[in-house]
Amino acid sequence: MDTMSTILDGHRARGAFVLRCVMAPPWSVRIADRAAVGMLVMVRGHAMLLRDGDDPVRLEAGDVAIVKGPRPYTLADDPGTPPTVVVGPGQHCHTLDGADVSTTLGLGLRTWGNDPDGPCAFLTGTYELPSQVTGRLLAAIPDLVVLPGVDRDAALVRVLADEFTRDAPGQDVVLDRLVDLVLIGTLRAWFARPDSGAPAWWRAQGDQVVGGALRLIHDRPDEPWTLDALAGAVAVSRATLARRFTALVGQPPMAYLTEWRMSLAADLLRDTTASVEAVARQVGYANPFAFSTAFKRHFAAAPRAFRTAGRTSPLPDGTPVAG
Repeated sequence: MDTMSTILDGHRARGAFVLRCVMAPPWSVRIADRAAVGMLVMVRGHAMLLRDGDDPVRLEAGDVAIVKGPRPYTLADDPGTPPTVVVGPGQHCHTLDGADVSTTLGLGLRTWGNDPDGPCAFLTGTYELPSQVTGRLLAAIPDLVVLPGVDRDAALVRVLADEFTRDAPGQDVVLDRLVDLVLIGTLRAWFARPDSGAPAWWRAQGDQVVGGALRLIHDRPDEPWTLDALAGAVAVSRATLARRFTALVGQPPMAYLTEWRMSLAADLLRDTTASVEAVARQVGYANPFAFSTAFKRHFAAAPRAFRTAGRTSPLPDGTPVAG
């Protein structure tokens, strides 16, 4: 399996909050929900996305934006329009003085806004908890990704927009999966752009030697890999593999292997009931004590404490517990 597929295969929407917003100017909404990731799909009109300290970004119809939290941002018709509504944790909507507007701005099925016929309409998919998105995916993207409509497949977005208006059995699951597909498709198209600043593992997968080593690490993390064994599997010397891997990926192969194992272990601890011993075996540690030591070194928390802490607890350095 290629590197991108392996990382994105671990991503699944689990209860993503989805909403259609319809607005007429002047309007401005402050998003302070501290969500792990938010996705915006412009259906018609335009919107300005403003993050504190950054230049405003204009979103046109057809554009998709992915915003990584928990830093707040503002959506508005114009950069000069002051916010009148704040979206807080749990998607609680209130005015600046605290009055609840979650119901008063409701416009029907999964639709919210100040005018049902407003010239601006966009779809949102919000992954509120870090556990809803794999940590590896979060680490791979910048704080803001914007993909113009001309750079992606519009058909899937049209299907997503159409499904928002339906109220069939299982609709929430359908929307979860469609939001997943739009998110993954957007990231794939963005990574492929030469100016995207894609992570090193994406660029390295095209190298015959390093790409092969990456696939082995991702597909078979439970193997007792050594540098010799990995080099032999891709038919080069250990010195050649170490040199090329470090140059392209930015870290030695065995350090990358440990990081990948820890990411998988975090997902398994968070998303399954497997014992620490079972998780250790799945990520290549025959000795659960050695696994626990490596995990604590990586996450500053022992595996059981990491699991018990819950899905919203930050790590000691302030990083969300996302794997």
